[in-house]
Amino acid sequence: VQLQASGGGLVQPGGSLRLSCAASGRTFRSYDMGWFRQGPGKEREIVAAISWNGGSTYYADSVKGRFTISRGNAKNTVYLQMNSLKPEDTAVYYCAAVYSSYGLSEYEYDYWGQGTQVTVSS
Repeated sequence: VQLQASGGGLVQPGGSLRLSCAASGRTFRSYDMGWFRQGPGKEREIVAAISWNGGSTYYADSVKGRFTISRGNAKNTVYLQMNSLKPEDTAVYYCAAVYSSYGLSEYEYDYWGQGTQVTVSS
């Protein structure tokens, strides 16, 4: 599985962005997916995850109620809708795939996209 993340950019506090992660390969629908981020001087952390059929999701406490993860298996794409963005959301965002139930650790994921920069600043 190859992953390509896109949709990052510069946005003012309170604004919104939607990240997309396009996957190649016919087995995309077999993978659970996660979004991670790594801010300046910080370790990579999980933001959200979704099961292969969209029936289960996870959100980090820091983004709960503001971010929404979804997937379109017909389009081999997973999305991260980010609303009410804060300066502390500034980071490089990565999508990742795992051929099993999603976990919270980056080490559990098998494939990674290249990352897309999100900057929240006035």
